[in-house]
Amino acid sequence: LAQSLFALFASSLAISLVFAIIPLCHNVVVLAVVMAVAGLAMGCIDTISNMQLVKIYQKDSAIFLQALHFFVGFGALLSPLIADPFLSDTNCILSNSTANASSNLPHIRKSLVPHHPGNLSHYDLPMKGMVVTRVSYAFWIMALINLPVPIAVFFLLYKERMVPCFSSSSHPLLSADELAMETRPTEKDELSTAVQRPHAAGGHDDLFSCCQSKNFRGASYTYFAVHITGALVLFMTDGIVGEYSGFVYSYAVEEPLSVVHKVAGYPPPPFSGFITLGRLISIPVSYRMKPATMVFINVVGVLITFLLLLIFSYSVVFLFVGTASLGLFLSSTFPSMLAYTEDILQYKGCATTVLVTGAGIGEMVLQLLVGSIIHDQGSYSFLVCGMIFGGLAFTFYAFLLFFHRMYPKPSSDMDDASPDKPAVTDDTGQYQR
Repeated sequence: LAQSLFALFASSLAISLVFAIIPLCHNVVVLAVVMAVAGLAMGCIDTISNMQLVKIYQKDSAIFLQALHFFVGFGALLSPLIADPFLSDTNCILSNSTANASSNLPHIRKSLVPHHPGNLSHYDLPMKGMVVTRVSYAFWIMALINLPVPIAVFFLLYKERMVPCFSSSSHPLLSADELAMETRPTEKDELSTAVQRPHAAGGHDDLFSCCQSKNFRGASYTYFAVHITGALVLFMTDGIVGEYSGFVYSYAVEEPLSVVHKVAGYPPPPFSGFITLGRLISIPVSYRMKPATMVFINVVGVLITFLLLLIFSYSVVFLFVGTASLGLFLSSTFPSMLAYTEDILQYKGCATTVLVTGAGIGEMVLQLLVGSIIHDQGSYSFLVCGMIFGGLAFTFYAFLLFFHRMYPKPSSDMDDASPDKPAVTDDTGQYQR
């Protein structure tokens, strides 16, 4: 826990520093390095926050994971609104030809539509002059908004006596995990849990223990199969999120829809909005419904939505309906899959790192793949690719269900370490199960 909190502190602080530095980067190589640091920090936060929620709350983690990912979507929806007032409607460099350049911008946007790159050499864009953009303020505001996060994490470290310099001068916030503890354990329960804890932990109480080969000795093939198939499901579904939000505009402006550019810009914001709305709805739903059932509904819904989008590919109205439906079905797939996979593997946290990595790779790779296919085959292949990815996600989920049935059931003594049992506090004040 201390290692994870220190990593969260360093990563969240790095994000604030990066956002403050971005407007000061006057070299594209420096900007690329700074953005790479930001991506690394965000990846650490994503992995550690998911993993710790799973390890702390275990069978109750589904609700907390849905809440976590709701705030991820809410932040993604809110940040463009913060930046929007500082974006310029005209060219960002003031010179004698600024007026002509500003009037050329719509023509340049049309010329950049895929398959029709056009000749841009006759458009006059000023490269020298006084910079009039105020977009730097958006980055600095985001840096300030994020700054309370590392401060709060450091405060938690301080109160839990995890900061070496202040370990003896602070008092823990909680003597035990009161949220998960229903009753005080008896001495018999404490002894039983203490004996079973090493067996239940399985050597996974270190931040990097998932990478140690000793944890894989004697593991059945289904152990690895559950990790791989779960990661492949998220590879496909998160890849669909990336490719749909990235290319729905390009699909809308070309045949068979051929809508105007302004209308084509409408689907991406509602797509993000319905993902956020779906995650909000999933918080109470996950309390009543099993994660496995939610994932099944999601992958089937994605597949049916793409099928209907293909059938009604000439309907602009159904493009918006399908966008909303796709956002709702994709919204809770990630947290539900994490909760389901960790439930199979007894909440050791290692599956979370594999699944988060698989989802991130899918979001990157499938965008590149779909972009190249659209460039060669036309915009209609955008929906065909989505249909194929949805079918693959459903197939991999069927394999996951099969491997779940084959996976050896935990012994009865493992149930004593479940979250239904009260938490036990060790002599250092940190709470364990």
